[in-house]
Amino acid sequence: MAEPKKIIIDTDPGIDDAMAIFLALRSPEVNVIGLTTIYGNVYTTLATRNALHLLEVAGRTYIPVAEGSHVSYVAIELDPAFTKNIGQIVLLGGVFLVNGNVNPASEANIYGDPEAADIVFTCEADVLAIALNVTHQVILTYHDCDILAESDGIFAKYLSKILEFYFSYHRDAYNMKLEVARRTDIPVAEGSQVSYVAIELDPAFTKNIGQIVLLGGAFLVNGNVNPASEANIFGDPEAADIVFTCGADVGYWAQYHDRDILAESDGIFAKYLSKILEFYFSYHRDAYNMKGMYFETNYELSNTWLLIFATFNPDFYLRKGFFSFGVYLHDPTTILAAVNPSLMTYMEGVIRVQTTGITRGLSLFFNKQKRFNEETEWCNKPTVKVAVTVDAPEVVKLVMQRLMY
Repeated sequence: MAEPKKIIIDTDPGIDDAMAIFLALRSPEVNVIGLTTIYGNVYTTLATRNALHLLEVAGRTYIPVAEGSHVSYVAIELDPAFTKNIGQIVLLGGVFLVNGNVNPASEANIYGDPEAADIVFTCEADVLAIALNVTHQVILTYHDCDILAESDGIFAKYLSKILEFYFSYHRDAYNMKLEVARRTDIPVAEGSQVSYVAIELDPAFTKNIGQIVLLGGAFLVNGNVNPASEANIFGDPEAADIVFTCGADVGYWAQYHDRDILAESDGIFAKYLSKILEFYFSYHRDAYNMKGMYFETNYELSNTWLLIFATFNPDFYLRKGFFSFGVYLHDPTTILAAVNPSLMTYMEGVIRVQTTGITRGLSLFFNKQKRFNEETEWCNKPTVKVAVTVDAPEVVKLVMQRLMY
């Protein structure tokens, strides 16, 4: 068996962050050598406290936790050597050709600091981007959370407690209230700051890191902060742009029944998650206006949205073969992208992040198939791998298997 891949998780715990951290700790393919914290779901100080708490629950208090920046990229100085020393950056964030989750243009991770996101996307490191297009195909059900709650495993027990909050959040944020829904044309924290700071602190970082796997941005969907921006990119778009264009190997990267499964597990991780997921489910119901009635849509254009909206109508489920009630597994999917890249398919191109105006945090993808007559800010930039499809059933299966005990 190959030696486990050493990984550092930049996180803002966060319920799905808790799932991702536990999942990484339960994955023999990787060795978590540290956590770094950043603002996002909570302030940086609280993110640090939460990270330490999760490691205590997991019995891994020997893993170091480094507290990150309290401000966005534009407020601090950088070091470009990082891109030569990092193996890979796997980043969650961004939306591509779909609406974001902050506003129609932006996904929350990118929106929080678009300048930082743009730096990450254009650095020389190996960057792998996981956007909302992909993570919205991976859904954890309420039933699975109940299974976790019945487990004796420490991860399962812990997660079963916090997942109730996560479920509740999904109900509220996605407005899942059993009435007609209309079609909407959506590192695991804000702005990928650990990556861009390292890029500036260490000029060799992009050549020495294995890969950057990044959760952020929204491609083919709207963002979750606004139509243009995804939250992780919006939080520090300048940092994201640096990472995406740094030249490193960058890889750019969820129903009520799963909570029941988690709740039944004896594993400590499963029980913990099953308790906190209720809030997460509630948020999704409200934020995405999931009201459970059948709605007409074009599946080819909005399949990821269709999956989550359809979950709240049993009749729709029976007709279309989908599932019922769930939340998106954003951060856990990103971890599995680092664990097993074959779970996803990818496209490759240049990514830049808009750092000003109403589209601040917007992640833009150029596939390099067209030649332009003029030299632009898109020219001579390193390419980034973007996950575009995911084996969602296999991802959910792996999450459940590894968090049960």
